[in-house]
Amino acid sequence: MFKYNYSAVKVNQVEGRVVTNNDVEPFLESLPSVFLVSIVGKSVQGLPIKTITIGTGKTRILMWSQMHGNESTTTKAVLDLINLLKEGSDLASVILENCTLKIILILNPDGALAYTRVNANWVDLNRDAQERTQPESVVLREVYDDFKPDYCFNLHDQRTIFNVGATSMPATVSFLAPASDPERSISENREVAMRLIVAMNVALHKLIPGHVGRYDDSFNSNCVGDAFQMLGTPTILFESGHYPDDYEREQTRYYIFIALMEAIETIARNKIEKFSMDPYFDIPENSKLFFDIIIHNMDHLDAKYSAGESVGILYVETLVGSKIEFVPKLEKIGDLSGFYGHKTYNCLNSKDLEVIQKTPNLINVLK
Repeated sequence: MFKYNYSAVKVNQVEGRVVTNNDVEPFLESLPSVFLVSIVGKSVQGLPIKTITIGTGKTRILMWSQMHGNESTTTKAVLDLINLLKEGSDLASVILENCTLKIILILNPDGALAYTRVNANWVDLNRDAQERTQPESVVLREVYDDFKPDYCFNLHDQRTIFNVGATSMPATVSFLAPASDPERSISENREVAMRLIVAMNVALHKLIPGHVGRYDDSFNSNCVGDAFQMLGTPTILFESGHYPDDYEREQTRYYIFIALMEAIETIARNKIEKFSMDPYFDIPENSKLFFDIIIHNMDHLDAKYSAGESVGILYVETLVGSKIEFVPKLEKIGDLSGFYGHKTYNCLNSKDLEVIQKTPNLINVLK
């Protein structure tokens, strides 16, 4: 993994959970002319949707981020990828000589500004692949049809609730080779996507063993990944998840960068056939067994709770100004012995009890 000097290519001026057109514009303006930055359409509210095109190779890779406006981790990782290609290296030369990359950095700029999953018409763009009722959906499909990609990378974030399989490991990165039919058969292009995921998982296993999951592969033709897989293009879903104590997703950003680089290098060096698809099925499917906070034996804090009762709390990501505040919300009360907490407290423990009592936003939500 030392072939990437990540600290030298990380775009430090873009950090945190809120990433908008305004945040990325200074970086885009700094790019040399070999990076072709184009406006390919506008959002519902008239904000520009831009692509960055780089490379001269015959193999075409299309990727798009922030289809959901509040899913910005991959946007940050893509900026780091672009910066690596800008800085130049032997690896960058190999990629740019063999591949042409087209990147939609922020597909849903209205949602990014409002920090919402949906666009300004309250439509989930990832359920609009067939009818394409929204201007952003039209833009993506027009770019796809015009560029005719050989590979598609569909870049997303996932919530903190996901764990890997039946383990207590948070799903820091998850992948999916989407199905192209209800039977979830393995088409030739889906198999290629599986092989690429295996290549990325091999690299990530060296860094975060046990933290990589496989996303649910139920078929939905209205989802963009499924739709492009139906059109015969190997398509990969990337899901950026939680890493311990990394609610700003800066550590996960690094792992997504690694995954992107491994996938692109594997394509550029024509090494896909060296990876079997079989290990793809060894990647555990995600489960939803995490709370942000679990507090056990609540009756020792407040008599209104039954003996031994636990509570599960999830954060609501709330936009305040230009920053996200993580506001606790009581999600579940009862026996949570089958669940995990990113933080766990036990009211039988005097130190835990003291921490809870000195945390006003926790006390307020528990009243």
